[in-house]
This record gives sequence, C-alpha cells and structure tokens, in this order.
Amino acid sequence: MPRATTGRIHQKRRKKILKDAKGFYGARSVLYRTAKDARRRALQNSYIHRRKKKGDLRTLWIMRINAATRMHGMSYNTFINALSRIGVLVNRKMLADIAVSDPIAFRKLIEIAKGGIA
Repeated sequence: MPRATTGRIHQKRRKKILKDAKGFYGARSVLYRTAKDARRRALQNSYIHRRKKKGDLRTLWIMRINAATRMHGMSYNTFINALSRIGVLVNRKMLADIAVSDPIAFRKLIEIAKGGIA
C-alpha cells in the first residue's frame, strides 16, 4: 500500500509544523523536513533554557546584591553570612529587589548585618 502524502491529517500536521517554524531563517521556515528538525531543536532548547533561566536570574540577583553591599563597604559573602547567622530569612530575589528599589531599607539591613558580625 502506498504512503499517503496528500491526506487531510498529513496536511494538518505539515501546516502545524510550518506554522511553528514561521520566522525561522531561510529554508528552515519553508521546507517541511528542515522545518521539522528546526522545530524539534527549538523546542529542545526552549526546554533546556527554561531551566537555565533560573540560574541566570539567581546570578543577576547576586550581582545586584554584591554591588549594593560594596557601596556600603561590605562584601556579598560577609553580608549573606551575617544575615544567616542573625536569622534574617530573606531570599536573594527579595534582597536584590530591596537593593534596587529601596536603598534606605537595604542600608538598614547592612547595619543589622554589621551588628551581627561584631
């Protein structure tokens, strides 16, 4: 029995894949076989990078906290260590947000941390 290539289901599948590959460069958005491979790789990469994004954001938060603590004459690791010793449970995302949006509150956190070191 010959392979069906003009049927409704085949056309729908092809249309769906080419729609997903819309905007890809060159033949990757036009030719079915290349589009199918490009789409598979794109989905694979998006899955991987959704997980990688969490680590990237954590790195960004740490950089922001480090910059803010150095402005007050303290390093990031001593600040975090002092906060954990005192028992201040604020995660890095919130610390970074406080450092950017509310410098006065962050200065108070620095003073608390300095008091915990001494």
